[in-house]
Amino acid sequence: MVIDVYRRYYKADAVFSEVRRRGALVTLTSDSEAGFITYKAAVSFFPHRDDEDFAVSYDAYFEKVLYSGKGRRSKKKEVEYLEQLQETIDGLAAEHQASVIWDEPLTGESRG
Repeated sequence: MVIDVYRRYYKADAVFSEVRRRGALVTLTSDSEAGFITYKAAVSFFPHRDDEDFAVSYDAYFEKVLYSGKGRRSKKKEVEYLEQLQETIDGLAAEHQASVIWDEPLTGESRG
């Protein structure tokens, strides 16, 4: 079962496939099945041409596995991963000459 532990849209600055990206979807997800769990941090940059444009692009999607192994969903681990999320996403973005503008969210946060 895949659960978005955290999900929020932010303003961003990036260019992928010669298209300016002004939005980013940041997520922390857990994926568990049969006693095995994986936590991933991910960011997807999209054009965000106007206030209604939230069409996420998959040509500018990057993720990092934070944990993968035996276990089950842990609120304690999730708090730890959330505290590190901004730093993790900044690292992913920097690898691709992109940035998330954290102090300019486009939506409220969603937690699962």
